[in-house]
Amino acid sequence: MESVSLCNTQGHIRYSIHEEMKKGSFIGNVAQDLGLDLKRLRSGQARIVTGENIHYTELMADKGILVVKERIDREQLCGDTTPCSFSFEMILENPMELHEITIEITDINDNSPTFKRNSIQFEISELANTGARFSLSSAEDLDVGINGVKEYFLTDNEHFVLKQHPNADGKKYAEMVLQKPLDRETNPHLSLKFIAVDGGTPQRSGTVIINITVLDVNDNAPAFNQSVYKAAIIENSPRDTYVTTVNASDADFGSNSVVTYYFSDLSALGELFVIDEKTGVILIAGPIDYEKEKKYELRIDAKDQGGLTDSSKVIIEVMDENDNPPIISVMSFSSTVSEDSPPGTTIGIINVKDLDSGINGQVICKIEENAPFKVKSNLRNYYALVTHSELDRENILEYNITVVATDAGNPPLSVRKIFNLKISDVNDNAPVFSQSAYNAFLRENNSPGLSVLTLGAKDLDENQNARISFILEDSKIAGCPVSEYVSVNVESGVVHAIRSFDYEQIKQLVFIVKAQDGGSPPLSSNVTVNIMIQDQNDNHPQVLYPVQTGGSVVAEMVPRSADVGYLVTKVVAVDVDSGQNAWLSYKLQKSTDRALFEVGLQNGEIRTIRQVTDKDAVKQRLTVIVEDNGQPSRSATVIVNVAVADSFPEVLSEFTDFTHDKEYNDNLTFYLVLALAVVSFLFITCLVVIISVKIYRWRQSRIMLHSSLPVIPYYPPRYSDTLGTGTLPHVYNYEVCRTTDSRKSDCKFGTTNSSKVIIEVTDMNDNAPIISVMSFTNPLSEDSPPGTTVGMINVKDLDSGENGQITCKIKHNSPFKIKSNLKKFYTFVTDSILDRESVSEYNITVVVTDAGIPPLTSEKSFQLKIADVNDNVPVFPQNAYTAFIPENNSPGVSVLTLGAKDPDEKQNARISYILEGSHIAGSQISEYVSVNSESGVVHVVRSFDYEQIKQLVFVVKAQDGGSPPLSSNVTVKILIQDQNDNPPQVLYPVQTGGSVVAEMVPRSADVGYLVTKVVAVDVDSGQNAWLSYKLQKSTDRALFEVGLQNGEIRTIRQVTDKDAVKQRLTVIVEDNGQPSRSATVIVNVAVADSFPEVLSEFTDFTHDKEYNDNLTFYLVLALAVVSFLFITCLVVIISVKIYRWRQSRIMLHSSLPVIPYYPPRYSDTLGTGTLPHVYNYEVCRTTDSRKSDCKFGRAGSQNVLIMDPSSTGTMQRIQSEKSILDEPDSPLEVRYLLF
Repeated sequence: MESVSLCNTQGHIRYSIHEEMKKGSFIGNVAQDLGLDLKRLRSGQARIVTGENIHYTELMADKGILVVKERIDREQLCGDTTPCSFSFEMILENPMELHEITIEITDINDNSPTFKRNSIQFEISELANTGARFSLSSAEDLDVGINGVKEYFLTDNEHFVLKQHPNADGKKYAEMVLQKPLDRETNPHLSLKFIAVDGGTPQRSGTVIINITVLDVNDNAPAFNQSVYKAAIIENSPRDTYVTTVNASDADFGSNSVVTYYFSDLSALGELFVIDEKTGVILIAGPIDYEKEKKYELRIDAKDQGGLTDSSKVIIEVMDENDNPPIISVMSFSSTVSEDSPPGTTIGIINVKDLDSGINGQVICKIEENAPFKVKSNLRNYYALVTHSELDRENILEYNITVVATDAGNPPLSVRKIFNLKISDVNDNAPVFSQSAYNAFLRENNSPGLSVLTLGAKDLDENQNARISFILEDSKIAGCPVSEYVSVNVESGVVHAIRSFDYEQIKQLVFIVKAQDGGSPPLSSNVTVNIMIQDQNDNHPQVLYPVQTGGSVVAEMVPRSADVGYLVTKVVAVDVDSGQNAWLSYKLQKSTDRALFEVGLQNGEIRTIRQVTDKDAVKQRLTVIVEDNGQPSRSATVIVNVAVADSFPEVLSEFTDFTHDKEYNDNLTFYLVLALAVVSFLFITCLVVIISVKIYRWRQSRIMLHSSLPVIPYYPPRYSDTLGTGTLPHVYNYEVCRTTDSRKSDCKFGTTNSSKVIIEVTDMNDNAPIISVMSFTNPLSEDSPPGTTVGMINVKDLDSGENGQITCKIKHNSPFKIKSNLKKFYTFVTDSILDRESVSEYNITVVVTDAGIPPLTSEKSFQLKIADVNDNVPVFPQNAYTAFIPENNSPGVSVLTLGAKDPDEKQNARISYILEGSHIAGSQISEYVSVNSESGVVHVVRSFDYEQIKQLVFVVKAQDGGSPPLSSNVTVKILIQDQNDNPPQVLYPVQTGGSVVAEMVPRSADVGYLVTKVVAVDVDSGQNAWLSYKLQKSTDRALFEVGLQNGEIRTIRQVTDKDAVKQRLTVIVEDNGQPSRSATVIVNVAVADSFPEVLSEFTDFTHDKEYNDNLTFYLVLALAVVSFLFITCLVVIISVKIYRWRQSRIMLHSSLPVIPYYPPRYSDTLGTGTLPHVYNYEVCRTTDSRKSDCKFGRAGSQNVLIMDPSSTGTMQRIQSEKSILDEPDSPLEVRYLLF
């Protein structure tokens, strides 16, 4: 704020002008008279400060002259004061200078003499004496001096003359003097003109009319206009009711004609009537009763002011009215009536009377409101109350019967009589249960005698008829009476459990309870009660695979070439409990080498966690603990033996206990191999012998080199070793289980006289101080420091002396104070720190009080607005925001609106919303949500999946538009709500491509035998993940049932020999979402006591059997081939021998030359009798599986195994065209085609 400096430099000039000068008339050259330069006037912003509402003069700063701005009326400005002048100040700034200027106004004759009244009224009695004086009002002239009133004149008349007298101030006053007596009868009224003239040029005058009224004398008596007055009134008329008006007149005038009225006879009637003494109006003053008096006579007198009188008579007739209501008397009444009373039953008799007569005494009787009753008249004035319709106590317990008796008067009068009638109860309502059916939950393993629920029934009847007993209806549950399971308290309806329940045996109890009242005969109703047993974690997990046999060892084989993540086997377990009690987790408790294997927490898969090496022990023992999710949890342990080896012989040295089937197969294989070895031995021995013989003969032939006989070389057939590998492969069966988590003044003049009074005027405190504003700053910044000048004022008081001394202060408690710099000049400054947000504007009231007695006060109010600075941050109404959005939402949908407020204003309060940078799941938050910078509306950018992301937490900043800007943050949490968008996933049993997996049930299985359990999960949450199991199809519906909540398949009757071996069940698993989703699983059940029975019905045998049969086949084939070759070789040798022997015999006697014989050369026999490994994999996968490729490295041959789409699921081998000799290390590739 710019500060104001004050200077004591002052100048005083005086000018004189005539009043009524035109606007713009020249008054004087201020600049010249004060010795100021025109530039100083302009730079100092010279201006006139008058402190008055009207500015008569105007300063032309550019010329330095003073001119007339407004019309100047001296009379208005100064009145009678002479000389007349007014003063004002001229103020200059920088530095501040004050110069006083006085303007004197001279008078012109512009006003005529005037009288205060338009007329002067006199009332003079006709008996007034001659010489009587009457003072007349003086005229007033606003002009002064010679222009004021000079003399008076009175119009000519025969009764009055005018006399004038001077006052001490030079002015004159006049008197009117009576010179001839008045006579009212001759001339009752006189009218004269009184004229006043002034001494100005041109001369002006003023006139007033004098009206004189001549007063009369009393000489006439009053007279009534009627000798008898008649009137009629109604009885019971209220006080001050008008009766009639009497009137008397007097021929006199004025007060002599004023008449007063009064009663002549002051009797008891004076208490009933009253008369107005001025108007003659007669009013009722007391109660009028027709039954007591039917007519009244009154004597009235009239008297004037002189005592003269006259009299008259008033006759008043009283008219009857209907002022008595009927009276009801009860003759008899029954306060209670049974609800089964028939219509027409009499409940009471009443008598009705009316004291009025005629039509006012005629009575009509009826029942008010709509009630099942009516009134019947039997005798005159006697009435009977009877029922009109059937009664029902349960709807209305009692009636307030209102009997209304009304007469025929106008207006009619009525009376009411209320009869309270109670309805007594009969047993006509059966008990009603509060619910149509009751459902309760009871945890299994409960304590016997535990209360489960309380049944509630109501009976609309009362007393004994409403007393309810609860009775358990006879029924059977699982062949036993329901009373062996539950009991019901007869009085309270509390249902108790008699025994402890097992959820796995019985899941719900449904029975009927009867509620019976105590009426005669009793009435009852039934309700169905459904008690659902809730599962507790009271069962350990059961390991299905691997199976733990008595003393034998079942080992899983892992090749030493197995890579990281190699699937060794899978632990499969189930829990007969349901819900989360059946959720299983798998942990590796012990292991021969913990660095080699790991177990999947949820699926139980045992995999390698590093590369298998040659240093790893062949025998590995793993202890796996299977734990459920109950509270407390229960567990089971399974031991898994793993053999780290590439061939079966390596395993035999470590694992000596095999299963019976394995021993049998091994014995068979042993004998086949033994036979093959013997035959091969014989065959090789034979070859060795032949070769030895051939060598011998060759050596002998060398001896015979010099012989003349031809040499016949012999080349025996060359046989190659059979190439084959007889490794016995393991059969792997994989079950993959996965889860996701508003004025007048009247003057009378009698005989008067006059004299002169000289009055001296002394000053008194009659002028309040005057406040003039010199300067004022508005608005003021809220950060202005204390002591900042807000404005400057000038205070004057027209009084003098002590009455002109003033004190100045600020009213109310405000952060401002007054400081005095110069005489009569004050500045008000800030006294403390300002805050616009607390107070945005101030009404500063400056109070100025003088020192007179009593003191006079003036007030001046200044409205000061506080300008804003940016000193407040935006504030959110909440510490944090939480919103909900369902998954699968449309991108761009608005979630919530953020709102922040800034106490500042305008640009400082303009808020922008900014999304703070952060990451969610590795992505920028801006990829998920956006915030409108102006409105604060939060939108989602993408569609969300509850299963992937369940909530978004981010920060939004609110920043104002100030400089510098201020901001604040708020945390926003958006919770994704789950929708039912995922069908259930069946984990067990696993559905393979074309193979059949059957559950075996012995024919000795009893009712409730657990066949298997369908295990399914739903990746949704809440009720969307609640699953129910239903049997959709079955070969024999009378044999099996599925647990609704736990998926357990049990028998519902005894298994018999007539039941088919092959049973096919279709189970549908359905969630609880809206709409619901479902999945279907087929369960094959074999009803048999042994495995061979199953083989005839199920054509897809286990992989072990296929493997063993294939091995045996190839062994037998190899034995047959070797034997055939051996026998063939023998036959050929023998045949050759015989042939040669015969030739030799022929040639002994022949002379033909010897022809060398070269026997055929046999090529090496290339055998490919290797027995390939056959792998049969049962792969159980989730519904989103597409393809699985498995490759096994195996040297020796290249084969492609393709799953046969037939029901047997056998694998066909396609032999590669390449020779195993060309690619000896080519891998064995196995592919699975899933159908």
